[in-house]
Amino acid sequence: MTDADTRRPTVATPAAATRNPWPALWALVIGFFMILVDTTIVSVANPAIKAALDPDTGNLDNVVWVTSAYLLAYAVPLLITGRLGDRFGPRRVYLVGLAVFTLASLGCGLSTSLGMLIGMRAVQGLGAAMMTPQTMAVITRTFPPERRGAAMGLWGATSGVAMLVGPLAGGFLVDGLGWEWIFFVNIPVGIVGFVLAWILVPELETHAHRFDIVGVILSAVALFLIVFGLQEGEHYDWAPWVWSLILGGVVVLGGFVWQQFRTRSEPLVPMSLFRERNFSVSGIGIVTVGFMASGMALPLMFFLQLARGLTPTDAALLLVPMAVAAGVLSPLAGRVLDRVDPRLILLPGLLLAAAALVWYALLMNTETEIWMFLLPSFLLGAGQAGIWGPLATTATRNLDPRQAGAASGVYNTMRTVGSVLGSASIAALMQGRLEANLPGAGDAEIGFGSGTLPDFVADGFSTAMAQATLLPAAALLVGAVAVVFLRRPAHLTR
Repeated sequence: MTDADTRRPTVATPAAATRNPWPALWALVIGFFMILVDTTIVSVANPAIKAALDPDTGNLDNVVWVTSAYLLAYAVPLLITGRLGDRFGPRRVYLVGLAVFTLASLGCGLSTSLGMLIGMRAVQGLGAAMMTPQTMAVITRTFPPERRGAAMGLWGATSGVAMLVGPLAGGFLVDGLGWEWIFFVNIPVGIVGFVLAWILVPELETHAHRFDIVGVILSAVALFLIVFGLQEGEHYDWAPWVWSLILGGVVVLGGFVWQQFRTRSEPLVPMSLFRERNFSVSGIGIVTVGFMASGMALPLMFFLQLARGLTPTDAALLLVPMAVAAGVLSPLAGRVLDRVDPRLILLPGLLLAAAALVWYALLMNTETEIWMFLLPSFLLGAGQAGIWGPLATTATRNLDPRQAGAASGVYNTMRTVGSVLGSASIAALMQGRLEANLPGAGDAEIGFGSGTLPDFVADGFSTAMAQATLLPAAALLVGAVAVVFLRRPAHLTR
Protein backbone atom coordinates (compact mmCIF):
# COMPACT_ATOMS: atom_id res chain seq x y z
CA MET A 1 0.00 0.00 0.00
CA THR A 2 1.36 3.39 -0.95
CA ASP A 3 1.40 6.51 1.18
CA ALA A 4 -1.21 7.99 -1.13
CA ASP A 5 -3.48 5.05 -0.38
CA THR A 6 -3.10 5.37 3.38
CA ARG A 7 -3.86 9.07 3.29
CA ARG A 8 -7.11 8.51 1.40
CA PRO A 9 -10.20 9.26 3.51
CA THR A 10 -11.93 6.13 4.71
CA VAL A 11 -15.29 7.68 3.88
CA ALA A 12 -16.38 10.69 1.90
CA THR A 13 -15.17 13.57 4.02
CA PRO A 14 -17.50 16.44 2.95
CA ALA A 15 -20.42 14.98 4.89
CA ALA A 16 -18.22 14.37 7.92
CA ALA A 17 -16.85 17.87 7.68
CA THR A 18 -20.26 19.56 7.46
CA ARG A 19 -22.25 17.42 9.89
CA ASN A 20 -23.00 18.67 13.40
CA PRO A 21 -20.00 17.55 15.53
CA TRP A 22 -21.85 17.59 18.87
CA PRO A 23 -23.56 14.15 18.74
CA ALA A 24 -20.21 12.47 18.04
CA LEU A 25 -18.62 14.34 20.93
CA TRP A 26 -21.43 13.34 23.28
CA ALA A 27 -20.94 9.69 22.31
CA LEU A 28 -17.19 9.87 22.96
CA VAL A 29 -17.75 11.67 26.26
CA ILE A 30 -19.54 8.57 27.62
CA GLY A 31 -16.34 6.55 27.42
CA PHE A 32 -14.25 9.42 28.77
CA PHE A 33 -16.75 9.76 31.61
CA MET A 34 -16.38 6.06 32.43
CA ILE A 35 -12.59 6.40 32.65
CA LEU A 36 -12.89 9.34 35.04
CA VAL A 37 -15.56 7.64 37.15
CA ASP A 38 -13.37 4.54 37.40
CA THR A 39 -10.49 6.59 38.79
CA THR A 40 -12.58 8.39 41.41
CA ILE A 41 -14.43 5.22 42.42
CA VAL A 42 -11.14 3.46 43.14
CA SER A 43 -9.91 6.32 45.34
CA VAL A 44 -12.98 5.88 47.57
CA ALA A 45 -12.67 2.08 47.58
CA ASN A 46 -8.95 1.84 48.41
CA PRO A 47 -9.49 1.25 52.16
CA ALA A 48 -12.04 -1.51 51.39
CA ILE A 49 -9.73 -3.10 48.81
CA LYS A 50 -6.89 -3.09 51.31
CA ALA A 51 -9.11 -4.62 53.99
CA ALA A 52 -10.18 -7.38 51.58
CA LEU A 53 -6.94 -8.22 49.77
CA ASP A 54 -4.09 -6.91 51.99
CA PRO A 55 -5.53 -6.76 55.53
CA ASP A 56 -2.60 -7.74 57.72
CA THR A 57 -0.04 -4.94 57.27
CA GLY A 58 0.24 -1.24 58.07
CA ASN A 59 1.93 -0.58 54.72
CA LEU A 60 -0.10 1.56 52.30
CA ASP A 61 2.25 1.14 49.31
CA ASN A 62 0.80 -2.19 48.23
CA VAL A 63 -2.77 -1.01 47.66
CA VAL A 64 -1.59 2.18 45.94
CA TRP A 65 -0.23 -0.07 43.16
CA VAL A 66 -3.89 -0.65 42.20
CA THR A 67 -3.84 2.99 41.07
CA SER A 68 -0.22 3.22 39.94
CA ALA A 69 -0.33 0.11 37.72
CA TYR A 70 -3.36 1.55 35.95
CA LEU A 71 -1.69 4.94 35.48
CA LEU A 72 1.58 3.44 34.25
CA ALA A 73 -0.20 1.29 31.65
CA TYR A 74 -2.25 4.37 30.75
CA ALA A 75 0.70 6.76 30.40
CA VAL A 76 3.18 4.80 28.31
CA PRO A 77 1.00 3.89 25.29
CA LEU A 78 -0.55 7.37 25.02
CA LEU A 79 2.39 8.55 22.94
CA ILE A 80 1.56 6.00 20.27
CA THR A 81 -2.23 5.62 20.59
CA GLY A 82 -2.74 9.19 19.38
CA ARG A 83 -0.81 8.22 16.22
CA LEU A 84 -2.89 5.05 15.93
CA GLY A 85 -5.95 7.28 15.76
CA ASP A 86 -4.36 9.26 12.94
CA ARG A 87 -3.34 6.09 11.11
CA PHE A 88 -6.46 3.93 11.51
CA GLY A 89 -9.07 6.54 12.42
CA PRO A 90 -10.04 7.81 15.90
CA ARG A 91 -13.39 6.02 15.79
CA ARG A 92 -11.86 2.58 15.22
CA VAL A 93 -9.13 2.94 17.84
CA TYR A 94 -11.61 4.34 20.37
CA LEU A 95 -13.94 1.37 19.94
CA VAL A 96 -11.13 -1.15 20.40
CA GLY A 97 -9.96 0.66 23.54
CA LEU A 98 -13.48 0.77 24.95
CA ALA A 99 -13.85 -2.99 24.43
CA VAL A 100 -10.52 -3.67 26.17
CA PHE A 101 -11.42 -1.38 29.08
CA THR A 102 -14.84 -2.97 29.56
CA LEU A 103 -13.54 -6.56 29.50
CA ALA A 104 -10.71 -5.65 31.89
CA SER A 105 -13.29 -4.20 34.27
CA LEU A 106 -14.89 -7.62 34.43
CA GLY A 107 -11.47 -9.12 35.24
CA CYS A 108 -10.92 -6.55 38.01
CA GLY A 109 -14.23 -7.42 39.63
CA LEU A 110 -13.43 -11.13 39.53
CA SER A 111 -9.95 -10.70 41.06
CA THR A 112 -9.24 -12.86 44.10
CA SER A 113 -5.83 -11.43 45.04
CA LEU A 114 -4.15 -8.04 45.10
CA GLY A 115 -1.69 -9.16 42.41
CA MET A 116 -4.49 -10.22 40.06
CA LEU A 117 -6.31 -6.94 40.60
CA ILE A 118 -3.16 -4.94 39.87
CA GLY A 119 -2.65 -6.91 36.65
CA MET A 120 -6.22 -6.34 35.48
CA ARG A 121 -5.93 -2.65 36.31
CA ALA A 122 -2.90 -2.48 34.01
CA VAL A 123 -5.03 -3.92 31.18
CA GLN A 124 -7.69 -1.33 31.98
CA GLY A 125 -5.04 1.36 31.65
CA LEU A 126 -4.13 0.09 28.19
CA GLY A 127 -7.76 0.38 27.08
CA ALA A 128 -8.04 3.88 28.53
CA ALA A 129 -4.86 4.90 26.71
CA MET A 130 -6.44 3.91 23.40
CA MET A 131 -9.62 5.91 24.11
CA THR A 132 -8.47 9.20 25.61
CA PRO A 133 -6.48 10.79 22.73
CA GLN A 134 -9.29 10.14 20.28
CA THR A 135 -11.67 12.45 22.15
CA MET A 136 -9.34 15.44 21.93
CA ALA A 137 -8.41 14.56 18.34
CA VAL A 138 -12.06 14.55 17.26
CA ILE A 139 -12.61 17.94 18.92
CA THR A 140 -9.55 19.40 17.19
CA ARG A 141 -10.50 17.98 13.80
CA THR A 142 -14.24 18.71 13.79
CA PHE A 143 -14.62 21.97 15.74
CA PRO A 144 -13.19 25.27 14.37
CA PRO A 145 -10.73 27.06 16.70
CA GLU A 146 -13.25 29.70 17.76
CA ARG A 147 -15.72 26.99 18.94
CA ARG A 148 -13.33 24.62 20.70
CA GLY A 149 -13.68 26.41 24.02
CA ALA A 150 -17.33 25.38 24.25
CA ALA A 151 -16.46 21.79 23.24
CA MET A 152 -13.70 21.64 25.84
CA GLY A 153 -16.18 23.12 28.31
CA LEU A 154 -18.23 19.96 27.87
CA TRP A 155 -15.02 17.98 28.46
CA GLY A 156 -14.43 19.92 31.68
CA ALA A 157 -18.06 19.52 32.75
CA THR A 158 -17.69 15.77 32.23
CA SER A 159 -14.83 15.83 34.72
CA GLY A 160 -17.03 17.65 37.21
CA VAL A 161 -19.95 15.24 36.85
CA ALA A 162 -17.57 12.27 37.12
CA MET A 163 -16.18 13.74 40.34
CA LEU A 164 -19.74 13.62 41.69
CA VAL A 165 -20.90 10.28 40.31
CA GLY A 166 -17.64 8.41 40.95
CA PRO A 167 -17.27 8.91 44.70
CA LEU A 168 -21.01 8.61 45.37
CA ALA A 169 -21.39 5.48 43.25
CA GLY A 170 -18.22 4.10 44.83
CA GLY A 171 -19.55 4.73 48.32
CA PHE A 172 -22.94 3.16 47.66
CA LEU A 173 -21.48 0.17 45.82
CA VAL A 174 -18.75 -0.56 48.39
CA ASP A 175 -21.17 -0.20 51.31
CA GLY A 176 -24.02 -2.11 49.65
CA LEU A 177 -22.50 -4.76 47.36
CA GLY A 178 -18.73 -4.84 47.92
CA TRP A 179 -15.68 -3.31 46.26
CA GLU A 180 -15.94 -5.68 43.25
CA TRP A 181 -18.99 -3.79 41.99
CA ILE A 182 -17.07 -0.58 41.39
CA PHE A 183 -15.66 -2.46 38.38
CA PHE A 184 -18.73 -4.45 37.37
CA VAL A 185 -20.66 -1.19 36.93
CA ASN A 186 -18.41 -0.32 33.96
CA ILE A 187 -19.80 -3.20 31.90
CA PRO A 188 -23.28 -1.83 31.04
CA VAL A 189 -21.87 1.69 30.61
CA GLY A 190 -19.19 0.35 28.28
CA ILE A 191 -21.75 -1.52 26.15
CA VAL A 192 -23.97 1.58 25.77
CA GLY A 193 -20.94 3.75 24.99
CA PHE A 194 -19.74 1.27 22.35
CA VAL A 195 -23.09 1.22 20.54
CA LEU A 196 -23.45 5.01 20.54
CA ALA A 197 -19.88 5.59 19.32
CA TRP A 198 -20.38 3.01 16.57
CA ILE A 199 -23.47 4.89 15.35
CA LEU A 200 -22.60 8.56 15.94
CA VAL A 201 -18.85 9.01 15.54
CA PRO A 202 -17.89 9.56 11.89
CA GLU A 203 -14.92 8.08 10.09
CA LEU A 204 -12.29 10.79 9.64
CA GLU A 205 -9.42 11.07 7.22
CA THR A 206 -6.44 8.86 8.04
CA HIS A 207 -2.75 9.63 7.62
CA ALA A 208 0.24 7.32 7.27
CA HIS A 209 2.55 7.08 10.30
CA ARG A 210 5.65 5.18 11.28
CA PHE A 211 5.79 3.99 14.87
CA ASP A 212 8.85 4.60 17.00
CA ILE A 213 9.08 1.31 18.91
CA VAL A 214 12.48 2.20 20.41
CA GLY A 215 10.95 5.37 21.84
CA VAL A 216 8.07 3.41 23.36
CA ILE A 217 10.47 1.00 25.08
CA LEU A 218 12.73 3.78 26.41
CA SER A 219 9.81 5.80 27.78
CA ALA A 220 8.23 2.70 29.38
CA VAL A 221 11.48 1.66 31.09
CA ALA A 222 12.16 5.20 32.32
CA LEU A 223 8.71 5.66 33.83
CA PHE A 224 8.67 2.22 35.47
CA LEU A 225 12.07 2.71 37.12
CA ILE A 226 11.17 6.16 38.45
CA VAL A 227 7.71 5.18 39.69
CA PHE A 228 8.81 1.90 41.28
CA GLY A 229 11.69 3.64 43.04
CA LEU A 230 9.51 6.46 44.36
CA GLN A 231 6.65 4.25 45.50
CA GLU A 232 8.70 1.50 47.13
CA GLY A 233 11.53 3.67 48.47
CA GLU A 234 10.10 4.15 51.95
CA HIS A 235 9.30 0.44 52.22
CA TYR A 236 12.97 -0.40 51.59
CA ASP A 237 14.31 2.46 53.76
CA TRP A 238 15.57 4.28 50.64
CA ALA A 239 18.37 1.78 50.16
CA PRO A 240 21.13 2.67 47.65
CA TRP A 241 19.65 0.34 45.03
CA VAL A 242 16.35 2.28 45.21
CA TRP A 243 18.16 5.52 44.44
CA SER A 244 19.98 3.70 41.65
CA LEU A 245 16.63 2.75 40.11
CA ILE A 246 15.39 6.33 40.23
CA LEU A 247 18.67 7.70 38.84
CA GLY A 248 18.63 5.01 36.14
CA GLY A 249 15.10 6.03 35.20
CA VAL A 250 16.14 9.67 34.88
CA VAL A 251 19.13 8.66 32.70
CA VAL A 252 16.91 6.51 30.45
CA LEU A 253 14.42 9.39 30.24
CA GLY A 254 17.27 11.65 29.10
CA GLY A 255 18.19 9.01 26.53
CA PHE A 256 14.60 8.98 25.31
CA VAL A 257 14.62 12.76 24.79
CA TRP A 258 17.97 12.54 22.97
CA GLN A 259 16.64 9.70 20.79
CA GLN A 260 13.56 11.76 19.90
CA PHE A 261 15.76 14.60 18.67
CA ARG A 262 18.03 12.26 16.73
CA THR A 263 15.56 9.87 15.12
CA ARG A 264 15.32 10.23 11.36
CA SER A 265 12.01 8.42 11.10
CA GLU A 266 8.85 9.84 12.60
CA PRO A 267 9.57 10.51 16.31
CA LEU A 268 7.21 9.40 19.03
CA VAL A 269 7.14 12.97 20.37
CA PRO A 270 7.25 15.54 17.55
CA MET A 271 9.52 18.17 19.08
CA SER A 272 8.04 20.72 16.67
CA LEU A 273 4.94 20.76 18.91
CA PHE A 274 6.95 22.46 21.63
CA ARG A 275 7.79 25.38 19.35
CA GLU A 276 4.24 26.51 20.09
CA ARG A 277 4.72 28.18 23.47
CA ASN A 278 1.13 27.70 24.62
CA PHE A 279 1.37 23.95 24.02
CA SER A 280 4.63 23.73 26.01
CA VAL A 281 3.39 25.84 28.92
CA SER A 282 0.02 24.07 29.02
CA GLY A 283 1.94 20.79 29.08
CA ILE A 284 3.79 21.87 32.23
CA GLY A 285 0.49 22.96 33.73
CA ILE A 286 -1.29 19.67 33.02
CA VAL A 287 1.59 17.68 34.56
CA THR A 288 1.03 19.53 37.85
CA VAL A 289 -2.76 19.14 37.60
CA GLY A 290 -2.41 15.41 36.92
CA PHE A 291 -0.10 15.20 39.95
CA MET A 292 -2.78 16.87 42.06
CA ALA A 293 -5.66 14.76 40.74
CA SER A 294 -4.09 11.43 41.68
CA GLY A 295 -2.33 12.68 44.80
CA MET A 296 -5.02 14.50 46.76
CA ALA A 297 -7.69 11.78 47.00
CA LEU A 298 -5.56 9.07 48.63
CA PRO A 299 -4.67 10.77 51.94
CA LEU A 300 -8.10 12.42 52.16
CA MET A 301 -10.06 9.18 51.77
CA PHE A 302 -7.82 7.24 54.14
CA PHE A 303 -8.18 10.04 56.72
CA LEU A 304 -11.96 10.29 56.46
CA GLN A 305 -12.59 6.55 56.58
CA LEU A 306 -9.93 5.40 59.04
CA ALA A 307 -9.21 8.34 61.33
CA ARG A 308 -12.79 9.70 61.42
CA GLY A 309 -14.70 6.46 60.93
CA LEU A 310 -16.84 7.54 57.97
CA THR A 311 -18.30 4.95 55.65
CA PRO A 312 -17.24 5.15 51.98
CA THR A 313 -20.63 6.70 51.17
CA ASP A 314 -20.34 9.37 53.88
CA ALA A 315 -16.78 10.18 52.81
CA ALA A 316 -17.90 10.49 49.18
CA LEU A 317 -20.74 12.84 50.10
CA LEU A 318 -18.16 15.35 51.31
CA LEU A 319 -16.96 15.65 47.70
CA VAL A 320 -20.38 16.64 46.35
CA PRO A 321 -19.70 20.42 46.53
CA MET A 322 -16.51 19.94 44.52
CA ALA A 323 -18.33 18.03 41.80
CA VAL A 324 -21.27 20.44 41.66
CA ALA A 325 -19.02 23.50 41.47
CA ALA A 326 -16.85 21.97 38.74
CA GLY A 327 -19.85 20.68 36.77
CA VAL A 328 -21.71 24.01 36.84
CA LEU A 329 -18.75 26.34 36.31
CA SER A 330 -16.77 24.37 33.69
CA PRO A 331 -19.13 25.13 30.76
CA LEU A 332 -19.15 28.80 31.77
CA ALA A 333 -15.35 28.84 31.85
CA GLY A 334 -15.29 27.24 28.39
CA ARG A 335 -17.54 29.88 26.89
CA VAL A 336 -15.65 32.76 28.51
CA LEU A 337 -12.32 31.29 27.39
CA ASP A 338 -13.19 31.87 23.73
CA ARG A 339 -13.23 35.63 24.44
CA VAL A 340 -10.51 36.32 27.03
CA ASP A 341 -6.83 35.74 27.72
CA PRO A 342 -6.58 32.17 29.17
CA ARG A 343 -4.38 33.38 32.01
CA LEU A 344 -7.38 35.23 33.46
CA ILE A 345 -9.06 31.86 34.04
CA LEU A 346 -6.14 29.47 34.57
CA LEU A 347 -4.18 31.42 37.17
CA PRO A 348 -7.13 31.94 39.57
CA GLY A 349 -8.18 28.32 39.01
CA LEU A 350 -4.79 26.90 39.98
CA LEU A 351 -4.43 29.20 43.00
CA LEU A 352 -7.94 28.41 44.27
CA ALA A 353 -7.32 24.67 43.97
CA ALA A 354 -3.99 24.96 45.82
CA ALA A 355 -5.64 27.02 48.57
CA ALA A 356 -8.38 24.39 48.92
CA LEU A 357 -5.82 21.62 49.49
CA VAL A 358 -4.02 23.68 52.15
CA TRP A 359 -7.42 24.26 53.78
CA TYR A 360 -8.05 20.51 53.75
CA ALA A 361 -4.69 19.90 55.44
CA LEU A 362 -5.50 22.39 58.20
CA LEU A 363 -8.82 20.65 58.88
CA MET A 364 -7.46 17.08 58.89
CA ASN A 365 -7.49 16.26 62.59
CA THR A 366 -9.80 14.31 64.87
CA GLU A 367 -11.43 17.44 66.35
CA THR A 368 -12.77 19.19 63.21
CA GLU A 369 -16.52 19.11 62.64
CA ILE A 370 -17.18 16.89 59.61
CA TRP A 371 -19.41 19.46 57.87
CA MET A 372 -16.46 21.84 57.58
CA PHE A 373 -14.88 19.60 54.93
CA LEU A 374 -17.66 20.72 52.58
CA LEU A 375 -16.09 24.20 52.35
CA PRO A 376 -12.69 23.35 50.81
CA SER A 377 -14.52 20.80 48.64
CA PHE A 378 -16.52 23.60 46.99
CA LEU A 379 -13.42 25.78 46.60
CA LEU A 380 -11.52 22.92 44.97
CA GLY A 381 -14.35 22.36 42.47
CA ALA A 382 -14.46 26.06 41.59
CA GLY A 383 -10.72 26.02 41.01
CA GLN A 384 -10.82 22.92 38.83
CA ALA A 385 -13.51 24.47 36.61
CA GLY A 386 -10.87 26.96 35.53
CA ILE A 387 -8.18 24.33 34.90
CA TRP A 388 -9.09 21.20 32.92
CA GLY A 389 -10.95 22.51 29.89
CA PRO A 390 -9.06 25.83 29.63
CA LEU A 391 -5.67 24.07 29.71
CA ALA A 392 -6.63 21.61 26.97
CA THR A 393 -8.14 24.33 24.80
CA THR A 394 -5.11 26.60 25.17
CA ALA A 395 -2.73 23.75 24.39
CA THR A 396 -4.35 22.80 21.09
CA ARG A 397 -5.97 26.00 19.79
CA ASN A 398 -3.10 27.14 17.55
CA LEU A 399 -2.01 23.70 16.28
CA ASP A 400 -2.43 22.38 12.74
CA PRO A 401 -5.35 19.88 12.67
CA ARG A 402 -2.96 17.39 11.03
CA GLN A 403 -1.08 17.31 14.34
CA ALA A 404 -4.24 16.52 16.30
CA GLY A 405 -3.47 12.88 17.04
CA ALA A 406 0.17 13.43 17.97
CA ALA A 407 -0.63 16.54 20.05
CA SER A 408 -3.47 14.80 21.87
CA GLY A 409 -1.24 11.83 22.62
CA VAL A 410 1.61 14.00 23.94
CA TYR A 411 -0.71 16.24 25.98
CA ASN A 412 -2.55 13.34 27.59
CA THR A 413 0.76 11.57 28.20
CA MET A 414 2.00 14.61 30.11
CA ARG A 415 -1.19 14.65 32.16
CA THR A 416 -0.94 10.95 32.93
CA VAL A 417 2.79 11.11 33.68
CA GLY A 418 1.89 13.77 36.23
CA SER A 419 -0.72 11.41 37.66
CA VAL A 420 1.74 8.51 37.81
CA LEU A 421 4.33 10.63 39.60
CA GLY A 422 1.64 12.02 41.90
CA SER A 423 0.41 8.56 42.85
CA ALA A 424 3.92 7.24 43.47
CA SER A 425 5.09 10.35 45.32
CA ILE A 426 2.02 10.55 47.56
CA ALA A 427 2.41 6.86 48.44
CA ALA A 428 6.02 7.44 49.46
CA LEU A 429 5.18 10.59 51.41
CA MET A 430 2.18 9.02 53.17
CA GLN A 431 4.30 6.07 54.27
CA GLY A 432 7.17 8.36 55.28
CA ARG A 433 4.96 10.62 57.35
CA LEU A 434 3.31 7.59 58.95
CA GLU A 435 6.74 6.35 60.03
CA ALA A 436 7.57 9.83 61.38
CA ASN A 437 4.31 10.28 63.29
CA LEU A 438 3.75 6.61 64.20
CA PRO A 439 7.20 5.00 64.45
CA GLY A 440 7.13 1.37 63.35
CA ALA A 441 3.79 1.71 61.59
CA GLY A 442 5.04 0.05 58.42
CA ASP A 443 6.10 -3.09 60.27
CA ALA A 444 3.34 -3.25 62.86
CA GLU A 445 0.19 -5.25 62.15
CA ILE A 446 -2.08 -2.24 62.65
CA GLY A 447 -4.17 -3.27 59.70
CA PHE A 448 -4.84 0.08 58.03
CA GLY A 449 -7.98 -0.44 56.00
CA SER A 450 -9.75 -2.76 58.43
CA GLY A 451 -11.93 -0.22 60.27
CA THR A 452 -11.76 2.92 62.41
CA LEU A 453 -8.36 3.38 64.01
CA PRO A 454 -8.06 3.50 67.82
CA ASP A 455 -7.64 6.97 69.35
CA PHE A 456 -3.96 6.52 70.21
CA VAL A 457 -3.22 5.88 66.51
CA ALA A 458 -5.76 8.20 64.88
CA ASP A 459 -4.05 11.45 65.86
CA GLY A 460 -0.68 10.52 64.38
CA PHE A 461 -2.36 9.02 61.32
CA SER A 462 -4.34 12.24 60.76
CA THR A 463 -1.21 14.37 61.01
CA ALA A 464 0.56 12.16 58.47
CA MET A 465 -2.31 12.39 55.97
CA ALA A 466 -2.55 16.18 56.43
CA GLN A 467 1.16 16.61 55.77
CA ALA A 468 0.92 14.45 52.64
CA THR A 469 -1.93 16.62 51.31
CA LEU A 470 0.42 19.61 51.07
CA LEU A 471 2.44 17.92 48.30
CA PRO A 472 -0.24 18.21 45.55
CA ALA A 473 -0.88 21.79 46.70
CA ALA A 474 2.78 22.60 46.07
CA ALA A 475 2.56 21.01 42.61
CA LEU A 476 -0.33 23.32 41.69
CA LEU A 477 1.72 26.35 42.67
CA VAL A 478 4.36 25.25 40.15
CA GLY A 479 1.60 25.09 37.53
CA ALA A 480 0.42 28.59 38.48
CA VAL A 481 3.92 29.98 37.87
CA ALA A 482 4.07 28.20 34.50
CA VAL A 483 0.79 29.58 33.09
CA VAL A 484 1.96 33.15 33.63
CA PHE A 485 4.14 32.60 30.54
CA LEU A 486 1.23 31.78 28.20
CA ARG A 487 0.72 33.94 25.10
CA ARG A 488 -2.52 35.64 24.19
CA PRO A 489 -4.25 33.40 21.57
CA ALA A 490 -4.00 34.52 17.95
CA HIS A 491 -7.77 34.83 17.43
CA LEU A 492 -7.91 37.47 20.20
CA THR A 493 -5.17 39.61 18.66
CA ARG A 494 -6.83 39.99 15.26
